[in-house]
Amino acid sequence: MRAISCSALAFCMLLGTELCAEETASAEVAVVLTRTDSIPDEVHKATDPYFEGYIQALVDMHYAEYRVVVIVKNKSVWLANMPSNKMLSNSIASFVRDVPGVENVHVLNGVAPEDEELRDKYVKRPQISGIWFPQMTELFLPIIADPRAATYSLGWRSGDRVCGNKCIGVSLGDDFPVYRWLDVLGGGDLQIGIEAGIWSVFNMDPHPNLVAGSAAELINTDFYVGIPITYALGPWSCRLRCFHISGHLGDEYMIDHPNVVRLNPSIEAVDFFVSYQATEAIRLYVGPGVYVHSDPTFKWKPLYIEYGTEARFLGSKFLKQRLYGTCFIAILWRNLEQLDYNFDGTYRMGYEFSKLQGIGRKFRLYVGYHHGYSLEGQFAKERTHYFEYNMNYGF
Repeated sequence: MRAISCSALAFCMLLGTELCAEETASAEVAVVLTRTDSIPDEVHKATDPYFEGYIQALVDMHYAEYRVVVIVKNKSVWLANMPSNKMLSNSIASFVRDVPGVENVHVLNGVAPEDEELRDKYVKRPQISGIWFPQMTELFLPIIADPRAATYSLGWRSGDRVCGNKCIGVSLGDDFPVYRWLDVLGGGDLQIGIEAGIWSVFNMDPHPNLVAGSAAELINTDFYVGIPITYALGPWSCRLRCFHISGHLGDEYMIDHPNVVRLNPSIEAVDFFVSYQATEAIRLYVGPGVYVHSDPTFKWKPLYIEYGTEARFLGSKFLKQRLYGTCFIAILWRNLEQLDYNFDGTYRMGYEFSKLQGIGRKFRLYVGYHHGYSLEGQFAKERTHYFEYNMNYGF
C-alpha cells in the first residue's frame, strides 16, 4: 500500500509540475496574444460547417437583433438577411472580413439560386419585430460639427469675442434609444429615443474678477432635452425631432457684471434632418426647422436651416486590430431668420477611434473653428469667432 501511495504521490507531483508549466506558458503567451492567436487552431483547419458556426456565433453576439445569416463555402463567407441600413450592413461585412481565415465576404439578397435547398432554412428564419434599448449604434448619427450635439466633450476655446479670449467648454450629453422597429415602412428601421445635454462655458481669464478666490468665471449653461424619431433605409437616414433648449447665466458672470440684465432664452422647436451616405467616406445632410415658441424676453423668428458634410479618410486598424481609427473633416452651416439668414459656420478636423469600423461609440480628438454667432444662451444674437481644441466621446 505504501509503495502504491508513493507512486501515486510521485505521479501527482509530476502532473502538478506539468500543469504549472502549462499555466506559466499560457500566462507568457497571454502577454503577446493577438486576435489571430486567440482563435483555436482547429478553426483555421475546420470544415466549412464548423467555420460557419463559429462566425455565426460572433455575428450573433454583436448584432443579434438583425438575425444575420452566415453561409460559408471554402472559407468564403456569404451574409444573408442583412440590415437595410447601408452603414450597418457595411460594418457587419467589415467585421466578418476581419475574422482570421476568411478569404472573402459577399452580401446576399436572400440566398444564392444554387442553394435553393437552404432557402427555407435561412431566408425564412424567424425574425423579430423590434428591440428594446439598442446599444450598438444610432440610425441617424450625430452631426460631428454640431456644437450642440448631445455628446461628452471637454475643450479649450481661444479668441471668443463674447465669452472671453481663454475659455473652457464642457458638455455632458447622450442619446438614449428606447425602441427600434425592424423592417418597417418599406423595409427600413424606425427608432424613438430621448436626448439630453448640458453645455457650459467658463472664462479662464475674467476681467473684472470680483469673485474672491475664483480662477474661472462660469459664463453660461445651456440645458437641452429632445425626443428624436429616426429612420434609416439604405444610404438614407432621417430624424424628426422636437426639443427644448434654454440658457442660464452663470453666477460668477452676474457678480462680475452687476449691470447685466438677465434674459430667459428658452426655446421649443421642431426640425427634420435628412442624411445621405454618398459613399463609405462622404456624408451629406440638411435640416430645416422652426421655433414654435420662444420666451417673450428673448424672442426668435421661427425659421432656420442647417446643412453640411462629413468626410472620413485614411482609416486603419491598429493595436493588434483591437481599434479602428480614421481621420475626418466635418462642416456645419446655419442660416437663421432671426439673424437675417447670415452664414454661421463650424468647421472641425481630427481623428476618431472606435472598437468596430463605422458603428459604436467613438472617441474623437479635433481642432475646430467657429465663425458667425455665439451659441451661448442670451449671447446667441452676438457675432463672434474662435478656435477650439476638443476631445469628445459619443456616437
